[in-house]
Parts: sequence; C-alpha cells; structure tokens
Amino acid sequence: METGKIHFIPGGTITSAKGFRAGATYTGIKKESQNSLDLGILFCEVPCASAGLFTTIKTRSAPVILCQQRLQNGRAAALVVNSGCANAFTGEQGLADAAEVAALAADALGIPPEDVLVASTGVTGQPLPLNLIKMGLGKIALSADGGHDLARAIMTTDIVPKETAVTARAGDIEFTIGGVAKGSGMIHPDMATLLCFLTTDAAVELGFLKTALKQAADVSLNMVSIDGDTSPSDTVTLMASGLAGNNTITADSPEATVFQQALEQVCISLGKALACDGEGATKLIEITIDGAASIPEARKAARTVASSPLVKAAVHGADPNWGRIVAAAGRSGIEMDGEKIDLYIGEEGIVKGGRVCSFSRQRVTEILQQSEVPIRLHLNLGTASATAWGCDLSEEYVTINSQYMT
Repeated sequence: METGKIHFIPGGTITSAKGFRAGATYTGIKKESQNSLDLGILFCEVPCASAGLFTTIKTRSAPVILCQQRLQNGRAAALVVNSGCANAFTGEQGLADAAEVAALAADALGIPPEDVLVASTGVTGQPLPLNLIKMGLGKIALSADGGHDLARAIMTTDIVPKETAVTARAGDIEFTIGGVAKGSGMIHPDMATLLCFLTTDAAVELGFLKTALKQAADVSLNMVSIDGDTSPSDTVTLMASGLAGNNTITADSPEATVFQQALEQVCISLGKALACDGEGATKLIEITIDGAASIPEARKAARTVASSPLVKAAVHGADPNWGRIVAAAGRSGIEMDGEKIDLYIGEEGIVKGGRVCSFSRQRVTEILQQSEVPIRLHLNLGTASATAWGCDLSEEYVTINSQYMT
C-alpha cells in the first residue's frame, strides 16, 4: 500500500482493528424477529485512549450521562450496548441501572468497571430489564469477527446493519479504522448521531483523538438528516488501542492528515448508510452547497435542504418542483443572493445566474426516480462547500412512527 493511500476492507467492521473483539446475543429486550440480537459487547485487550460525542439536547439518557462522566479520563476498554430499551427518562434508577450493566460486563471481562462504557437505544421511559441483561451477558462469546453481530444487535427500526473499515498507510506505519452505526429515525444530529462506535489500532494522542473525531463528525454524521428530530441517546465513541505499533500520532505528526482523512471516510460511509436506511426511505438524497460565504453557512444550508419535508416529498414522488430546494436554502438564514445562484439536479442545469434555464422536465424526473439523487446549489458568494445526506419522505415513514409502541 502506498503512503497516504486509504482502502476500504471488504466485509470490514468494528473488529477489523487489531485488539478488538465483539459479540452479541438475543435476550428478549426487543421484539423477536428473524436473526434477532439485542445485547452486545465491544472489548479491547488493552485499555484504549477514548473520545466521545453526545446528544446536545437537555434530556440526556442515563447511558449518555454515564459515558460523559467516564470519558473525562479519556480511557475505556469495553462498551456494552442494548437495543429495545433506551433507558431514557428513567431518573436516578436509570443511572444506577446503567452503572450496574457496566459493572456486570466488567466482572465478566475482568476489567475495572470505570473502563466500561454503556449505550442503549429503543423505547424511552421504560426501565432496563436487568434480569434479561444479566442472563444475556453470560451468553455472549467474543470473537475477532463479532463486529458483524454487534452491528445487528444495535438495530431498532433499521432494515440493514451499518458497518465498515479502512486500512491506511502513513509513512512507515499501517493502521485500521472500523466502525458500526445504527439509526433510521430521530436523526438530525448535532455533535453526534444515534449510535456510532469506532475503533482504531493506531496509537493516537488523546487531544488529537478528540479533535479528529469532532472534525470527522462535522463533515459526516452531523450532515445527515432523516426527520429533523434528535434522540436523548445520541452517542459516538472512538477507541484507539495503539496495537498498530506506531509512534503516537499527534496534531503535529506527519501521519495526522492521513489519520484524519481515513476517519472521515469511515464516518461518511456510515453516515450515508444511515441516510439510505431512513425509516420508509426509498432514495438517498445528496445535497451539496458550493460557493457559500463560509463553511458554517454551507453546512447550515445543506442540512436545511436535506431535512425539508417538501424537498423530501418531491424527491419521493419524482416531482421536479425545484423551487422547494431554493426556498429551503433561502429560509436557512445564511447569506444568499437569488440573482447569483446556480442549481443542478444531477447534471441537469435548472437555474444559472438566478435565471431559470430551458431544462428537460423529463430528464429531471428520471434523475429523481434514481435510488441516489444528487442536488447541487452554487451560491457564488465565496469558496466554502458542504455536503449533507438525507432521504425521501414516504407513506411508510408515517406508518412506522404511528405504530412504534403498538
């Protein structure tokens, strides 16, 4: 592999990085379906430098509160996660239950409880079924390919598991970054997405690890919107084992750029997978804003368009109602001059220099019927650019969310 080259690993997952094992089982926390799994463990044979990003809403779940406390020391060796019950809005009992789950997993793994992170996803307002979790933890067999089961165990309304991994070479070292994610609804993240767990075998200085994770999330997971809502459980973690044997990567290291790029590719891949699997989704929408006055403004506009119910509905029906795109960007609050914009749906030019082009409605309809719909809006005000991902809005989304607990 050439220096600076990054390659996706066929069948790669969170345990592709050296030192990591995982496993999962079905306990009955969530409704049983074909190939059901609802409790999983991620474990590293050595303590890891670890960083996390979490929901910014005021009503944080108990697992989020516990993880934020434990990651203050920047170290973790394991994570235990369940689906089917979010352990959110459960008060002091929820915090005690989250700590109990971590202690049980720590005892099984032979590590200190404070080195165990926890995560939960599913229905809110219900206590964790600790008896089921206690029995389930004893059934989990950890393995080097157990990341695939972990990816399935965190699914709720997801249709497919989301997992990936890359190898990268920087200078004389080669390292791996892998991850799994879940989320089909309640996704409009700010500092995180629903659940996303990342690993690397690179040795990375904690300060740079935190910065790299934040930057990667900002161009990927924070640019995904399915329905404009955010969960109390939103969690992203990154654990670095150092087992690649490299000198520790810092912000000033020559390897820092390649590490950042590799981490961003993993996060973008997972983020796009989240958008593709949005509840009721039939199409992936990719919104690129070019020529914005600043990166924050480009991101804000891209996210606004991606989350617009009218844009999402038009894409679902392959309706070439392009004015909805411009209107959504216009209400985002960014600097924008309608006399300067260029708009493209696929390669079809719709507006140039603020004037409507003579475009083919049939061709635009055909583009909107594709499984992936690229939209680009050039503001011609600066050099900043950003891309966001979303999905169409279908009748099935309403059905899923009108029957979630029934």
